Amino acid sequence: MSQSTIETIVGEPEVLEDEARTEITPELIALADGVETDPAWVRLKESATRLQSLQVKDGSVPEESDKPAASALVDAVVESVAALAPRFPHEAAYLEALQADFRKWQAEGLGVPDFLDSLVEFQPQLHRVDGIRHLVVFPMTTQNGSSDRHVEALVVETIWPEFIAHLEAGDYGNKLFVSLRLVDFTPGYDTNSAVLFPETVAMREIPPFTWGAIFQDREAARYRRVVRAASEITKLELPDDAASLLEDQDLAERTFVMWDIIHDRTHMRGDLPFDPFMIKQRMPFFLYSLEELRCDLTAFRESVKIERGLRARVAEGDELDAVDAHLLEHAKLVQYAVIFDRIFRFAITGSRVRNYDGLGGQLLFAWLHQKHVLDWTDVKLTFDWEAVPDAVVELGDAIDELYWKSIDRPKTAHWLAAYELVRGVLTPNPASVWAEGLPREVLAGAPKGYTDLVMDDEFPLSMFFEALDRKMKPVIESTVGITAADA
Repeated sequence: MSQSTIETIVGEPEVLEDEARTEITPELIALADGVETDPAWVRLKESATRLQSLQVKDGSVPEESDKPAASALVDAVVESVAALAPRFPHEAAYLEALQADFRKWQAEGLGVPDFLDSLVEFQPQLHRVDGIRHLVVFPMTTQNGSSDRHVEALVVETIWPEFIAHLEAGDYGNKLFVSLRLVDFTPGYDTNSAVLFPETVAMREIPPFTWGAIFQDREAARYRRVVRAASEITKLELPDDAASLLEDQDLAERTFVMWDIIHDRTHMRGDLPFDPFMIKQRMPFFLYSLEELRCDLTAFRESVKIERGLRARVAEGDELDAVDAHLLEHAKLVQYAVIFDRIFRFAITGSRVRNYDGLGGQLLFAWLHQKHVLDWTDVKLTFDWEAVPDAVVELGDAIDELYWKSIDRPKTAHWLAAYELVRGVLTPNPASVWAEGLPREVLAGAPKGYTDLVMDDEFPLSMFFEALDRKMKPVIESTVGITAADA
């Protein structure tokens, strides 16, 4: 496939929608019901899993002695995909290209795989209909899971309630965002991975990407288990609506869809440095912390705005329709989700080696504590819920102001200013060179010198989180591979 063709297909999803989008009907959706027990899927999953054991890190099968077995497994995968294709008519072009990519890989000796052609045909963002399922098979890595590029197979289901469609069609447009539920999967997703990104697929060149997917069922199930345990440990009395999230998986999934769609569209929006991620550069990990937290706090701020706007309408006597009533309910729940996921899970998940999500959770907790809207007294956690929204928004505003000022600053000066924002809330490691003040020769040198002096655990856990971590560690570890059925 030529590069010009790739750009036309991947870069212009609206053309595909006009010319190639399959009409999604209840009958079409029903075709994939129960597909996870279809013998063809069971064979596909088993064959892909066995094939993984013969692949090395780059996805190839280098051992000549393994190639006959690997080739037979490719045959089984292709035959299974062909058998399953009638149950996924909206994916006809992708599943046809997928079989061709497997045959090409097989014919070329099972070297480093290249599935660009089938990736270009996989366009889940064109079918954002609640309940529609997709068959997904690629040689790929799994973010937060495995860095090995192995053949993975998944059956997934779209989560797209009416109020989210309404939200996306209005002020929160995000044509790339796809929300999914895991139905069944190979071992690469029996991990912490809660995303499906096209950039993880093995391909010969990188096209413009038109979609990114998040498994909100995994996020919701993880949230429910962790927050349930943490609230018991900290003796936190949850408001009734916050408690409802722990009892209702579907409600929690929809809440995470609303959070994620606003979070996702926030990247590269606003008064930003040229590239807030500085993707092709190495930078201190606390910069990543602030970027991810900025997007979460934007989701929080916008949810507060939506909630207050709808409550004002109700106070004026307006009767909300079903869509707005759902939007009002979920806008409040997003606020709880951001706070509790950040402070109870993010802060203590993963190692202490440049844990940027962990740092963001620590920062939010300490900010709320220092604003006296969160208290830890008599070994009990309490919140002043009326004051919480404005306090959280204030932290978001502080990060936004940092970004706004950064436009007029050199990069390293922005780094130093970002460090001062964080250390104004969190206590640095006592051995920190950054806290003491970087030597003049480092300040006058290349950015690498700055980054090299950031400690792996520049902002250690507070005593509160050290104690919480010990009690919560088994719960956090139990969420690996969790799905809605496990919550």
